[in-house]
Amino acid sequence: MRDLPYWRLSGFYFFYFAFVGAMAPFWGLYLKSLEFTAFQIGILMSLFQVVRIFAPTAWGWLADHLGRRVRIVQATTGLSLLTFTGMFAGNGFWWVFAVMSLVSLFWSASLPLVEATTLSHLGDRTAKYGRIRLWGSVGFIAMVTGLGYVFDVFPIRVLLWAIVGIMAGLLLITRHIPEARVVAHDTDHLPLWHILRRPAVLAFFIGGFLMAAAHGPYYTFYSIYLVDHGYAKSSVGLLWALGVVSEIGIFLLMPRLLRRFTLRQMLLASFIFAVVRFLMIGWGVGWVAVVLAAQLMHAATFGVYHSAAVETVHRLFRGKHQARGQALYNSFSFGAGGTLGSLYSGLAWETLGPQATFTLAAACALAACVLVAWRLEAEK
Repeated sequence: MRDLPYWRLSGFYFFYFAFVGAMAPFWGLYLKSLEFTAFQIGILMSLFQVVRIFAPTAWGWLADHLGRRVRIVQATTGLSLLTFTGMFAGNGFWWVFAVMSLVSLFWSASLPLVEATTLSHLGDRTAKYGRIRLWGSVGFIAMVTGLGYVFDVFPIRVLLWAIVGIMAGLLLITRHIPEARVVAHDTDHLPLWHILRRPAVLAFFIGGFLMAAAHGPYYTFYSIYLVDHGYAKSSVGLLWALGVVSEIGIFLLMPRLLRRFTLRQMLLASFIFAVVRFLMIGWGVGWVAVVLAAQLMHAATFGVYHSAAVETVHRLFRGKHQARGQALYNSFSFGAGGTLGSLYSGLAWETLGPQATFTLAAACALAACVLVAWRLEAEK
């Protein structure tokens, strides 16, 4: 590991997921403070996913074409910071819509490109990925816990300044990430469609789409749901942090898990845990023990799932296809799936209620489990 830019890559994940730690739990609360309806909040929260339907693939193509992944990350991170400052200029629905759309366009470039860069730096040591990625969890915990206490004292608008600081830190760290050498592979001459048309690949991508859709109510309304049931904002922050603490343990255990289980087995387990988890959140919010247990399941529904999914993409897309493979996975799962999750959660929340909305989330995870169990081949 001595030749690996460990701390620079870890620093990227720290700041990137600190941003997620600020946005996922608290951005919905900020939008609610602007007196937007649940449907409007669902639309605005879906923008990051809507843009990720097409933008990561475009950025991935550009990176593979130019061979300059990190340079693109540096440029788009700076543009994300610049456009986000527009949030200070207005708070009407369409203004917020426009600013968030631009931020999403640039922000969507960085993660899949750095994922591909990290795995290229690791080479045949991809089982060590979790030891780098866990610093993203640390950044998420630091931000979600700290801001939870801050918002018990200060108004939610302070969130804007916190996000600006995080983006500035990310921009600084990207200036020091080195490009990775892309190793040629014997599939380089094949068109990308040759890989995508395989039944196992299609099943994996559709499963990822459904898993992201299942998380729509969680990422859009979980904090609002807890606050509406009497939980303090500091408690909300601690609950989010608890989930991420559990995923750190998984990232540390991934080398052992990869030796003992197939990627297919880990994906199926994460889908099953997601079904149980979202039912517990929807119907057990009044019991603290149930809420705590559901958050601990984040170890499986995110930690195991994410690690297994990234490794699956790395094995399916080799050589010059790596950046586009990671980008396509982000576009189809977090982009298209996340968009569906945010939109249906906004509609269902107002018409069917929170419990039915989380039940729909569980149904999406169950569908992903059935599909992957049926078609995805066990990875060797």
